[in-house]
Amino acid sequence: MRYIMRTTDISYADAENLLQDIFIKIYRYIHEYDERYSFSSWVYRIAHNMIIDDYRKNKKDADNISLDDEEYKNIVDSLTDWNSPHNDLKRSDVRWCVQKAISSLIQDYREALILKCIEWYSYEEISDILKIPVWTASTLVNRAKKQLKENLEKLKCNY
Repeated sequence: MRYIMRTTDISYADAENLLQDIFIKIYRYIHEYDERYSFSSWVYRIAHNMIIDDYRKNKKDADNISLDDEEYKNIVDSLTDWNSPHNDLKRSDVRWCVQKAISSLIQDYREALILKCIEWYSYEEISDILKIPVWTASTLVNRAKKQLKENLEKLKCNY
């Protein structure tokens, strides 16, 4: 559920329905799972594909993949050590900058960055999930980080 809510802009109820559909698909195709590979990567790939299918079915723009406000708050809080109340405004500004910079990334970069830096998947797992070579996963993450830095600089987010 967290992955669906983190990577889409659909309502909670729609996310629950999509999650139910994902579980049904996993149940139907469990016999096709190859035990030589990571089960979590296989499940993640099914979820990823069904999210894209849902976008296509509902004619939504797949570039709207984003993190929710709580995720941005957690990212900013992990980057900062501002516990005093007078830093609340600054923390809010940083959160806005990070949210804007990540949402400005192209979908491939955004997805790879979220998988690596927020979900903590290895490059091998990202490779399995996105069905790309490991070196491509690494390249996407590195390019995403570079683009994220440039986006933050354009936004004048120098904290």
